[in-house]
Amino acid sequence: MQNHHVILRSRPGVNSAPVDENFEYTECPYPEQLQKGEVLIKTLYLSVDPALRCRMNEDTGADYLTPWQIGKTIEGLLGMGVVVQSADDSFTEGDLVEGDLGWPWKQYFIYDNNSQRKWIRKGDRNLVGDRPSLYLSCFGLVGLTALLGVREKGHVTPGANQTCVISGAAGACGTLAGQIARLDGCSKIVGICGTNEKCNFLTAELGFDHAINYKTENVSSRLKECCPGGIDVYFDNVGGEISNTVIRQMNPNSHVILCGQISVYNKDVPYPPPLPEDIEQLLKAKNITRDRFLVLNYPEKFEAAIVQLVEWYMSGKLKVKETVTEGLENAGRAFVSMMNGGNIGKQIVHVSDI
Repeated sequence: MQNHHVILRSRPGVNSAPVDENFEYTECPYPEQLQKGEVLIKTLYLSVDPALRCRMNEDTGADYLTPWQIGKTIEGLLGMGVVVQSADDSFTEGDLVEGDLGWPWKQYFIYDNNSQRKWIRKGDRNLVGDRPSLYLSCFGLVGLTALLGVREKGHVTPGANQTCVISGAAGACGTLAGQIARLDGCSKIVGICGTNEKCNFLTAELGFDHAINYKTENVSSRLKECCPGGIDVYFDNVGGEISNTVIRQMNPNSHVILCGQISVYNKDVPYPPPLPEDIEQLLKAKNITRDRFLVLNYPEKFEAAIVQLVEWYMSGKLKVKETVTEGLENAGRAFVSMMNGGNIGKQIVHVSDI
């Protein structure tokens, strides 16, 4: 049996963007005979996430993420697979499984269910049907981040006529966060993204009230047009000057959901990066909350949140968009494309079929 994986061939440097050549697709040994408590898994889908960029550096700057090692198999965040063989009573051949914070970019690998960190769980075929990748988009950490971010940091009040702005709105988290903010009670949703195609998708398919192309439009002027009453909730996925522009138009006692800062992921700055002095003063003067949001800090809320996400998706209230790249050999290329805004919705890699 053949097996392949993706390794880190080189580092881009802390102030440089990743390129295809940083990754290498190569053969690796097929897993040998299983020991008791081990499970052989075939990868079906891989998640490609902006948060992985820091792992290309020698120092990730995040205590919960370790750096990738040159020449070693890349470990992503999320993945979907199927059990090929099991030496553990908890799993049987054919089980659909999903995992987080450690899925290797490898066709076949052994999962040790004896370990203290049990990061792989059974998936529900009845729940996802012929779309198991939903565990990587709506029913996994991405969906949880969008939902809990809005609920824990957005302070949405139904009937309060609040306006919510989403940056990185056409990405995995942004597409869900905008819809969730609406479902939770925001009266106006405005998305900021980088192409006219994405703008059209947000308004025509997801029901955003307005979409702003930051590459071709004046963001400040457009925000004044779209949000004449100011901004009450800001779901921040990008940081940088776009976020500064949004914050300048936020109302007193409003809220920033500090989810991601993709605009500075290729720069050697701390996370979250420092703000300009005038923005810091504005936050204080207007009593605008801006606390870092990390979904892993809310494990006790995961179960109820997943139930809500499933209910919305099954009833058609929540639409899920995925950009699918075919083949493990193209996982590095998919990552580079995603970091350059090449995806709409969740960027995933289709590795194999069940």
